Amino acid sequence: MSRHRKKERKHPLTNINTTKDKILEVAIDLFSHKGYSGVSIREITREVGIKESSLYNHFKNKDEIITTIFELFRNEFAKTLPPTELLEDILKNSTIQQFFEKGFENFKEHIDHPKNEKLWRIIYIEHYRNSIARELFLNDIIKNTLSFLEIVFEILIMQKKIKPLRPSLLAAEYQYPMFSMLAEYNMLRFDQKDTSEIENKMKEHVEFFLDTVRVDESTQK
Repeated sequence: MSRHRKKERKHPLTNINTTKDKILEVAIDLFSHKGYSGVSIREITREVGIKESSLYNHFKNKDEIITTIFELFRNEFAKTLPPTELLEDILKNSTIQQFFEKGFENFKEHIDHPKNEKLWRIIYIEHYRNSIARELFLNDIIKNTLSFLEIVFEILIMQKKIKPLRPSLLAAEYQYPMFSMLAEYNMLRFDQKDTSEIENKMKEHVEFFLDTVRVDESTQK
């Protein structure tokens, strides 16, 4: 996974200042443990410490709460991608090893944020039964990431840093194994289990892939 961020960003729910924010915080926690269908409005309001009727001053129903959470995930996930118009300069001024390793570390940092960890778990739980979660999973997570990487590989080929292979195939070969390993990483973290083995596998995957596609500089002289 190749992701770059210029500076640390505060999560929108880092500081809980309003009742609406508190409702979202509690709902995210409950949905990430029990799933959407396993949580009632009564349970949410009890955890928040408000009357059921008070919740409707902020959300029409439980559906609007989960839709708001999905939009929050979409916005947070989008921040992990650098603007494509900056990619050429970023790639020109770094080695491919630096680019992908930095991107991997930045994306892992995104996942490791406690709120994002719960948001990811909600997406995993709900994408089989909620069309919005499914759209997020298929389009925002998979399709957009592959499209981004395809642009990255096109630029790297143009810069003669990697072999002239099909960019769409390179994106798939790099990212699909990473998707599976990131899912495993997320599940282990949620159960508070050791992640060192899967982290090493992800790093080895990045190194192996880059060793395979990198142009041998000695042949360019």
